[in-house]
Amino acid sequence: MRPNRPPLSTLLPPLICGTATFNNQYNPDPYALPTTAIVHEALSLGVRAFDTSPYYGPAEDLLGAALNTPFVHQNFPRRDYFLLTKVGRISGNEFDYSALWVRNSVQRSLERLHTEYLDVVYCHDVEFVSPEEVLTAVAELRRIRAKTGVIKYVGISGYPVTVLCELAEMILEKTGEPLDVVMSYANYTLQNTRLASIALPRLKAAGVDVVPNASVLGMGLLRRKGVPIGAQGDFHPSPKRLRAAIQAASEWSDKQDIQDKRIEKVAIRWALENWMREGASVGSRGDPASGIPWTREKIEKYGGTKLGVSVMGVSNTEELHETMRVWRSILDGLDDGEKTAIDSGRGTDDRAWSLRRQKEVQALATGIRDVLGDWADYAWPSPAPGFINKRSAPAVPAPLPTPAASPDQLPKQALIKEASDFRSMSQI
Repeated sequence: MRPNRPPLSTLLPPLICGTATFNNQYNPDPYALPTTAIVHEALSLGVRAFDTSPYYGPAEDLLGAALNTPFVHQNFPRRDYFLLTKVGRISGNEFDYSALWVRNSVQRSLERLHTEYLDVVYCHDVEFVSPEEVLTAVAELRRIRAKTGVIKYVGISGYPVTVLCELAEMILEKTGEPLDVVMSYANYTLQNTRLASIALPRLKAAGVDVVPNASVLGMGLLRRKGVPIGAQGDFHPSPKRLRAAIQAASEWSDKQDIQDKRIEKVAIRWALENWMREGASVGSRGDPASGIPWTREKIEKYGGTKLGVSVMGVSNTEELHETMRVWRSILDGLDDGEKTAIDSGRGTDDRAWSLRRQKEVQALATGIRDVLGDWADYAWPSPAPGFINKRSAPAVPAPLPTPAASPDQLPKQALIKEASDFRSMSQI
């Protein structure tokens, strides 16, 4: 049974700004990205939720720095936006789901994000550890939630949808309380729809309230120029034959007599639009960033239409504006979209265009999946065969290492204070 509090689905915005791009997996130098401008512009455009992780290199620090500014303090009270982060994944081959590390990680995230509480905390990439370790971490997050209130909602995230389902079912069975949220990535895309076909019925049966869909480009797989190459080189787990199939599908799409036919444009709109509908039963009623003038009461008002939740990452403000243009066009094409289009000032012409574009994208998507053939709905193994978790529990909690070497290492005095803060928290 869930605690006596509003369900996450009544509050969470259906569009979440992801910050995995604030990392050197996707970009050669995340510190060169206009991260503060992205965050400020996102808030100004109505985005009210940000997803991050200690594993994303300097992402928590960069997001926290962007939020800890006079512009945000003066215009966007903390109660008006959501922060979602994660625990457990330290690096590519290091995971620690112990209660000790979970507490340390939560404390660090609070400090990095300059916040007194976290709206959602996930156990990150749960397929890399045992079910018992996941259960330990979830129990500790819930204990922190109950004792301190610095966590509001608890969930898990990962890639293999069958593992996510099995863990959600196990947690419900063993604790009597369903997970608030389960986030899947790269499993509801133009290439892979297993989140809907396999996971959705089981997650709903396990009582999961919200299921966000992340990485609609399959970690950058669905791009004309191929997977992103950051400072870590080619990190993408997809096999060469799948990449070749995507390239063939991209070339087919380029030959069609339709505007905006690049595979990434088709993939983004198709995933956002279809998950908004197909994921509605595990969606949310928060502020949809429709462009209608925003008031705080909207985010707290219950009722309204649930929309499937998507997480979208960007690397510059141009990508952000394009994402928002597509998102709002999709909203205009919903059953009640005419009112949205009129109230936001876009008008009925925009709704008509949205409906035409919906048909174009669906036609292109059908053709692309035909070209993919047997590679449609393929999922790569995660973890890869032979994976070994190289993490050994430290005797004294240490600062979380990250895949990206951060130039602003904490001084010794700060580490001493952090360890002291952690020990104080562990006594709660």
